[in-house]
Amino acid sequence: MDHSSVGVLLHDAAWRATAYLEGLESRRVFPAAEAIDRLGALGGPLPEKPAEAGAVLALLDEIGSPATVASAGPRYFGFVTGGSVPAALAADWLAGAWDQNAAFAVMSPVAAAVEETALAWLVDLLHLPAGSAGAFVTGTTVANLTALAAARHAVLGRVGWDVEADGLFGAPPITVVVGDEVHVSLLKALSLLGLGRDRITRVPVDRHGRMRPEALPRINGPAIVCAQAGNVNTGSFDPMPDICATAHETGAWVHVDGAFGLWAAASPSLSHLTRGVDGADSWAVDAHKWLNVPYDSGIAFARDPAQLRAAMSAAAAYLPQGGPREPCHYTPEMSRRARGIEIWAALRSLGRTGVVELIERNCRQAARLAHGLAQGGYAILNDIVLNQVLVSFGDDRATGQVIEAVQRDGTCWCGGTVWRGRAAMRISVSSWATTDGDIDRVISAILRVAREAVRGGNG
Repeated sequence: MDHSSVGVLLHDAAWRATAYLEGLESRRVFPAAEAIDRLGALGGPLPEKPAEAGAVLALLDEIGSPATVASAGPRYFGFVTGGSVPAALAADWLAGAWDQNAAFAVMSPVAAAVEETALAWLVDLLHLPAGSAGAFVTGTTVANLTALAAARHAVLGRVGWDVEADGLFGAPPITVVVGDEVHVSLLKALSLLGLGRDRITRVPVDRHGRMRPEALPRINGPAIVCAQAGNVNTGSFDPMPDICATAHETGAWVHVDGAFGLWAAASPSLSHLTRGVDGADSWAVDAHKWLNVPYDSGIAFARDPAQLRAAMSAAAAYLPQGGPREPCHYTPEMSRRARGIEIWAALRSLGRTGVVELIERNCRQAARLAHGLAQGGYAILNDIVLNQVLVSFGDDRATGQVIEAVQRDGTCWCGGTVWRGRAAMRISVSSWATTDGDIDRVISAILRVAREAVRGGNG
């Protein structure tokens, strides 16, 4: 294809993408079974001969688009998934055309400069310590891994062990402390780092899922304490001042898993929830959650840039080592896409007040939704402190029936969970596109479906 043909193809892609976005308001949130069944048309043996690019795009759109989950729309409330603010989506398209490798500044000056700017903005917005280092990664799972690798380097380095050079064989043991409500992504990161998901020390939590700092164990030797900003079920926050104070008395490193909750630090009305979070040593957060940039996007932060660089840097004769901040020395990947571009675009377009408005509006909408369901006679199982709502529709069987029926109905999509031994619908409000009208529509739909499902389940 020549450049003019590529231009025609990209205009076609833009038209198809725009048509898809414009149809989100009227389509089902979860695809119909027939659309899923048609996905077989995208399979079969690998074609022997090339196909015309426009035909490939048309097939992908005509078969694939109807089978997507409308998570970019205003009524998807599963898995704390945000949509994509327009500037970030457009920047993602442009970055795709640029096709930059963001490993080193010499490979993409624009990617390196934009990421450095975005990092400074994020540190300011989230009220993290000035000078904190950052890494742009795929999401909080890898952000946790990245930050915990820095923690592993630091705590073993204090006792004279170079873990990057010598590995963990024969290394002094590291005590890892987590709350009983630790998120699975952090456990995955620990297992990948060789720290083990089963050898951790678990600390009891209160009825909101918050770690009880008075139950922290006595710590001797290298240790990492992992706290949580935003429980995945309740939205609650571990008491950071007490945890940091207790942990730091023993020389432990404090890491904060703040996938979505850390964004509360940007809001004057919600920042009390994150009080003391700046006393930690590292943090992990998603950008594809509450900043609403396209998947995939997360950030790891470390108070001490030297610890993060020591854990992540790579050296070879052909790789740049000096000069400006080299992104490769702060991330697990070497070659990677320039995901900081979408973060920069989102922050530039929203500004501080726009980020605050998005977060506070979603929290008000979560409270509005909880109130509407409670008025309908159903039990809200958590205090609405952020954007998370847990609701029970009776016993576990009835709640499961309602969740399945709501998902089939298609007006919205909400997932299920278990909270304190009780089945619940978990609703996460985190999209820029969600309006109060959407919330009212969802309340009506859930109440209608719940009545029908429970009545049907009772015969």
